[in-house]
Amino acid sequence: MSEKATTVDEYLDGVDPAFRAELQRIRALVTELVPNVEEPISYRMPTLKYKDRALVYFTASKKHMSLFPSSWAIEEFKDRLEDYKTTVHAIQFTLAKPLPTDLIEDLVCFHQRQIDENRQ
Repeated sequence: MSEKATTVDEYLDGVDPAFRAELQRIRALVTELVPNVEEPISYRMPTLKYKDRALVYFTASKKHMSLFPSSWAIEEFKDRLEDYKTTVHAIQFTLAKPLPTDLIEDLVCFHQRQIDENRQ
């Protein structure tokens, strides 16, 4: 992976091409939902920031990809995430079992509302 990437594009350039397309889909979806996001690298991961707070992180590993939408969003939609490996902060998925568009939309919009409400 692109451990030393300084931009999201550099990170994606270093990702396996099969995973790259899926991460680009997620990036495009989030930026369509929240057009004014910033795109820094944080914790060595592509980060989409909203109102100066991380809205989502995403990353690729050797065998899976992960989306970090917030612990609140994971808790809110845990019933829809039962088929995925989750941690408090991350959802792991694969090319064989990608995250559905509507689920990503719900996770992102939920976290955006939490940020708008200034939830800490």
